[in-house]
Amino acid sequence: MRTVIVIIMCVHCFQYNQAQIYEIGVLTGGLNVISDIGSTAYVKPNQAAIGGLVKWNRSPRHSWRISMVYGDLSANDLNSDDPRRQERGYGFESTILEVSAGMEFTFFDFNLHLDEDLITPYLYTGISTTYHNNFYFKDGVSTLENTSSWAYGIPMVLGIKAKLTNHFVFGAEIGVRYTFTDEIDGSVPDTKALQETYSFGNLNNNDWYTFSGVTVTYTFGRKPCYCSYDE
Repeated sequence: MRTVIVIIMCVHCFQYNQAQIYEIGVLTGGLNVISDIGSTAYVKPNQAAIGGLVKWNRSPRHSWRISMVYGDLSANDLNSDDPRRQERGYGFESTILEVSAGMEFTFFDFNLHLDEDLITPYLYTGISTTYHNNFYFKDGVSTLENTSSWAYGIPMVLGIKAKLTNHFVFGAEIGVRYTFTDEIDGSVPDTKALQETYSFGNLNNNDWYTFSGVTVTYTFGRKPCYCSYDE
């Protein structure tokens, strides 16, 4: 009976404490938009961004993650390699707030319970929603619509992270966001009455944007339970 009780306690302790490693931290870097205006380069940050993130490390190979990013998106046709865009000369700047949730997968075991340095590449994906103001171009000038929207999307992130101290994890990542809207860059007005007159560009291609930056998180939580008993 004693053996059975100890085994049950060990299993319960292990399951409970395995779920008790969390991370909370900050991220900073740059944003660039890939749309019907400006450069078509996928990674070319031109505006600063800041944010925060929280992780629940469910196992050494995957984590649930929630993050927020705040910054500006801007683009200018004069920075494009396309002569047609250069001649058009459109440009805009818009503030966004992104909230994202999903799962992070590591290439190698990343067990934060171990008292040793760790490093691994990782992938992150999930779903995102981005708050932005709506505007359109009238006579070549961006004009606010006095409305705002949430644009849903899919983040696709590649990064690398390292645990070099007992409680801090440092990382660097590049991630594109595919959105389900073509309104972020003003090429399609949000107001239906304006769409027929002021829409332009490739209407079959939605807006993308990229975040490139670094992360620093603080880890906390209980270590696993190791049970032993005397015969």
